[in-house]
Parts: sequence; C-alpha cells; structure tokens
Amino acid sequence: MTDLSAAIDRVLPSVRADLEDLIRIPSVSADPARAADVQRSAEATAALFEAEGFAVKIVRAGQGAPAVIAKKPAPAGKPTVLLYAHHDVQPTGAVEEWTSEPFEPTERGDRLYARGAADDKAGIAAHLAAVRAFGNDLPVGVTVFVEGEEEIGSPTLLQLLDEYADELTADAIVIADSGNWAVGQPALTVSLRGLVDCYVELRTLDHAVHSGLFGGAVPDALTALCRLLSTLHTDNGDVAVDGLHASRAADLEYPEDRFRAESSVLDSVRLIGTGSLVDRLWTRPAISVLAIDAPRVADASNTLVPVARAKVSLRVAPGDDATKALQALRNHLEQNAPWGAQVTVTDGDVGQPCSIDARGPAYDAARSAFAAAWGVEPVDTGMGGSIPFIAEFQQAFPQAAVLVTGVEDPDTRAHGIDEGLHLAEFAKVCHAEAQLLQNLAEQA
Repeated sequence: MTDLSAAIDRVLPSVRADLEDLIRIPSVSADPARAADVQRSAEATAALFEAEGFAVKIVRAGQGAPAVIAKKPAPAGKPTVLLYAHHDVQPTGAVEEWTSEPFEPTERGDRLYARGAADDKAGIAAHLAAVRAFGNDLPVGVTVFVEGEEEIGSPTLLQLLDEYADELTADAIVIADSGNWAVGQPALTVSLRGLVDCYVELRTLDHAVHSGLFGGAVPDALTALCRLLSTLHTDNGDVAVDGLHASRAADLEYPEDRFRAESSVLDSVRLIGTGSLVDRLWTRPAISVLAIDAPRVADASNTLVPVARAKVSLRVAPGDDATKALQALRNHLEQNAPWGAQVTVTDGDVGQPCSIDARGPAYDAARSAFAAAWGVEPVDTGMGGSIPFIAEFQQAFPQAAVLVTGVEDPDTRAHGIDEGLHLAEFAKVCHAEAQLLQNLAEQA
C-alpha cells in the first residue's frame, strides 16, 4: 500500500480544503428556507467530481432534494463500485451552545468541528480522496451517488433508485454513513435497527374542569398518559410490547465504564434492560418517549387536563418487520389505556432494519483494506441507530455486496452540538477506501 498511501497523503490537503468549503454551505434539508443552500451544496459536490473527470448530473425525483450522480466507466473486465454519501445536514440546534460557529470549520485538538464535518460531508470527501488519489487510473468503475435528503428520511430515494437503476447498478456498494468501533479500531457495520414512531393522544374529559371540585374522582389526561407510557417497559427496563423480535449481537465486549462515558449518562442512573450491552443497543427493540404535548408549567392552572399527546419512537431489531412492529406498538397503546381513557394512535414514519451477511470476496477486500490502513484487524459491529435506506439499496440491488463504512467514532456527536471529525481517523478512512478499490480490482 506504500504508493497508494503516498498518493492519499498527497491529496489530503486539497480534499480537506474542499471539505471545508462544503461545510460552509448550510445545506439543512429539514428547513425549507435552506432549499437554495441544499441546491448550492449539490452543485458544489457535482463540481468536485466533474473536476476529476467524471460524467456528472444533478437529479431529483418529484419535489425531492437534489442528488448527484457521477460516473467513470470500469476498465475492461473490472467491477463497478457505487460510493454513497449525502450532502444534506441536520439543523444546528441552539447556535449559542456551540463552541465555534456551526458552519465555519474550526480545528481544535485532533478534530475539525462543524455541522456536517463528519455526517456526512466527510463521507463525500473520503470518496473524493479515493478517486483523486488514482487520478486518471481508477482500477474499477466508480459511480458516486450523493443524496440530498437523508437527514429527513430519504423520502424520494426509492424513486431515484428506480428511475436511475441502470446508472446506479454496481457490483459493490460502499455506504459511507456509519462509523468505527473506536478511534484506532475500524469496523464494518453489519446490522442496523429500523425505526418507527407514532403519536398517541389520550383524552379523559370533554373540557378542562376545576381540579378541586372534580379531582379525586376524575382522572386527568396527563396522569393517565403517564401511566400508559409506563407500561411500555418492565420494571428492569426491557421493552414490554408483545410481538417484537429480538436476537443476539456479535460477540463483542462493550465495557460499561466506556459506555457510560460515551453516552454521558449520569453516575447515579442505572442502565436499563437485560443482556449484554451490544444486545441491548444493536439487536433488541428500544422504545423512547420523544415528546409530550401538555400545558407548560409556567402556564399551568388548577384544572384537570382533558387531553395529552406524546410522540413514541420504537427502534426495531434486525430481523423484524417495521410495519408489523408499528402495529404491535399501536395495539399495546390502544389496549393498555388506564381507567377507560380514550386513546387515538396516529402512525408516523416507518424505516426497515437490515442485516448484512458480510461474507464473500467484497467483504474480504474491505477487511484487508481496513487492516492495511489502521494496522489492526477490523471488527463487525451493529448500529443501534437507523439508516433505513440501506434496506432500500438491498431491495433495489440484491446482487450487490453492501459495505457500510464511515468516518464517525464514539465522540463524533453527529446531530449534536459540536459535531467533530477526528482528522487522523479521517485520513485512515481515505486510505482504506482507496485500498478497497484496488483490492476489488485485483479480485476481478
């Protein structure tokens, strides 16, 4: 890998400069006011690969956000590899809580801080580094596909995959939107939980009434909602909804002290659930109450609340079906309302989990590339979070090996305040991806 390593080292300064330019574009797909910035981000991404000699176009499905498709054909007898990333980013949250400006990349210590510095503009930059290192001598065909609406659930991705199937078909798909097990320890992600959510509304009264005159006999909706939500877990914190699938994760130890440090859980708080930590995080369902609509404390009066509403999120274990899991959650909420309260459940988003059988030549090529870049063997990991579009890629291109990689590490803080890219790890990611392309070519 010596010559390839030298080539990556040579292009990294220019790639970092290009990454920082991309970061400065506030391509927040969830904000309609940023639509022009999302378009500008797609155009900037397209220009980067056009400069590398790719045939490039910006596409969209219906009213969806712009995506970029860039192609270089394969040399005779060599495979084609699809490199995926997304150019849209999450909202910043409270700007005043950031240590530095969210859209001005700032190096502190060993990280580059900014929104999108890791998730997922660094994925674009890693693809750019790999192809730039080879120049005009790419050993395989490469199709770069950079989506513009991943952070809002990829609502038009299936349509894009269908409309541009001929252009996106590949022998292997590298999805650079995950992370590694630790700084210095590369990983292939081989399972991801799915995600469903719903809105549960509970009503006990036609209208608010005086808590002194009627309290003690009439239940208020907020208390009833709290009791209903408490039935979602057993006393030890396991999910109590019938009909949900669970399985075992990889045999990988996640020390509790490390998990506590990475999760920022308070010292006095006991962890919930049973089984190994990786089982609880990767291959079992998890339910969270994300929000409750109820009177604010500052506005409260001595009245019984007639109606309350909550958003409930369910992470679906690999091997389960997200639609069936949502039905199980709905059944539980409808059947466990206390005191005869009226319950209305409204379905939200549905994203399928996925499992990857990471065996075969493409996965051997990836593991060899990771070992060369990091100097240690990679591990197979799951992800408790959800990337539903991976299941959509598996559905659209069942013949392709799907390799889920990424630039993140446990302290990346993707989606959060002070998101940061570990620069030394990013360099290794770029080395590994270039070596992967070379390994795939040598297998052909």
